[in-house]
Amino acid sequence: MSNQSFAEKLKKYADVIVQVGVNLQPGQKLLIRAAGAVESTAPVVRAVTKSAYQAGARYVDVIWSDEAMSVARLENAPDDSLDEGPDYVYAGMEAHVANADATLTIMAANPDAMAGQDQQKMAHLRKVQSQKLEGYGSYISGMKTNWCGVGAASPGWATKVFPGVDPEAAVAKLWDSIFKFTRLDLDDPVQAWKDHVAKLVERKAYLNKKQYAALRLTAPGTDLTVGLAKNHIFMGGSVETPKGISFVPNMPTEEVFTTPNAHEVNGTVTASLPLNFNGMVLENLKFTFKDGVITDFSADTGAEMFEKILDMDLGARRLGEIALVPNSSPISQSGTLFYNTLYDENASNHLAIGRAYATAVAGGVEMNSEEKEAAGINHSLIHIDFMVGSDKMDVDGILSDGTVEPVMRAGEWAF
Repeated sequence: MSNQSFAEKLKKYADVIVQVGVNLQPGQKLLIRAAGAVESTAPVVRAVTKSAYQAGARYVDVIWSDEAMSVARLENAPDDSLDEGPDYVYAGMEAHVANADATLTIMAANPDAMAGQDQQKMAHLRKVQSQKLEGYGSYISGMKTNWCGVGAASPGWATKVFPGVDPEAAVAKLWDSIFKFTRLDLDDPVQAWKDHVAKLVERKAYLNKKQYAALRLTAPGTDLTVGLAKNHIFMGGSVETPKGISFVPNMPTEEVFTTPNAHEVNGTVTASLPLNFNGMVLENLKFTFKDGVITDFSADTGAEMFEKILDMDLGARRLGEIALVPNSSPISQSGTLFYNTLYDENASNHLAIGRAYATAVAGGVEMNSEEKEAAGINHSLIHIDFMVGSDKMDVDGILSDGTVEPVMRAGEWAF
């Protein structure tokens, strides 16, 4: 692949996104959400649009967001205008997924784009946007239609990942990583993805048969016991919509994940990697849980803004996901910190505070709100992943009779 031009690589990337990630069906519409710098996401948007129409898309549309415009609003807009938003756009997005049409998110965020901005304003904007996107988000988290999230290299992101490198060269290096992690360096990327998903299916099948009552994570700074929802289902790799469309929600993906019991999480956990959130990099996150609730939180940077996020609603201080990723994952072995959750979460075991995936509990989608609460399926406007795994982490599975079995040792599968 090294002799191919960037345009050829980009076409192959777009084809894998459309055919494997989204798995767009003939006659479906595709909505693309492009986040970051417009000039960086535009080439991917155009390549995906062409590939989608070639795959039989009925219509392709795009919603752009731009970091420079977000900064301009934070610095200049009246404070009392921060509750404003394009309600017609949010309504259209919800109508799109309610019709079982497909969506794609392309991320090219600069991790430092919002550095120095007012943290309270940022937290307020995040809350407003989360509220307005709640309907759309319920379809996405419920896996009711096919969707995917992917990356696109941008100068701000690339120079953060590769400091001291000329911006143009840094962007090229980041694109090389993106292409490699989506298996485009292999002769048949589509078949490579099928083989990869099959391996994740084997892991899921083993863990689902076990039906552990809890998982215990231990590492330096971490001793956390996470109760699992009864009849939980480990997911990962590919997911199937109610209409039987199999899709890969994240590209890359190396995880298997499930839904915790939001009332049965106890202990302490220290993040093993920084978290890029809301245009800021949060360093050295530490959480203490008691009976499922975060009772103490600290971070070296971004703490004020993140505290506001934790107070967004009742579910924001509870867990909604636990995911297992071996340290041998290609992203981890690259030795590169990407300052982007899509990539960093696939280098490390991770947890997510906030909204849980009801699909990861048998019958969860059909439950009403009271039944979900009783089952420990957390509800929140947010879903924020943070990385906790490393080559020093052990994970034990605890059966309902108290028997303890090794699941991971020193960051690798123990079965």
